[in-house]
Amino acid sequence: MEETASRFDDQAFSPMVSLEMNVAVFKSHWQYCDEITEYLSDILGQGHSDPARYSNFLSVASNELIELASRATDKQGTISFSLYRSARFNRLRIAFPCEEEFGRKHTKPSTGEAQPVLVSGSGAARSDGTALLKSLKTIFGAAIRVEKGGADGIEIVADFPSDEDFR
Repeated sequence: MEETASRFDDQAFSPMVSLEMNVAVFKSHWQYCDEITEYLSDILGQGHSDPARYSNFLSVASNELIELASRATDKQGTISFSLYRSARFNRLRIAFPCEEEFGRKHTKPSTGEAQPVLVSGSGAARSDGTALLKSLKTIFGAAIRVEKGGADGIEIVADFPSDEDFR
């Protein structure tokens, strides 16, 4: 049974770490995606019986989400990465200003609520990230949603199960 991601303000989640960068700086060096992923994944691995295994496995998903955010923004502003933990989930939140088309495809315009990620046609990867998000949901048992985050920004919120029984 797939768990549904809780609202971002859910009191069950405790903050672990947050970092923020200027979008232009972030996009200026591709290796920032890998460095941020490694940092966040190491923190996610803390407290697990096999921290290296858990960190390595989740680094794949984190890296894909961070790269998706990198491709979806070309605006001025900041991009932020935050980790939260509850008894059952680890949450990665990436907030950034996005291209209007990306935001329109992934969020409901009238309410700003998360839009289910749907893939039409073949399972081939699409540049807008729909196939990627669906794959990550399936492989990692994650609840992933995209929410409106301000006038021209969005948030990618991914809840990963904290148990270590990945399939």
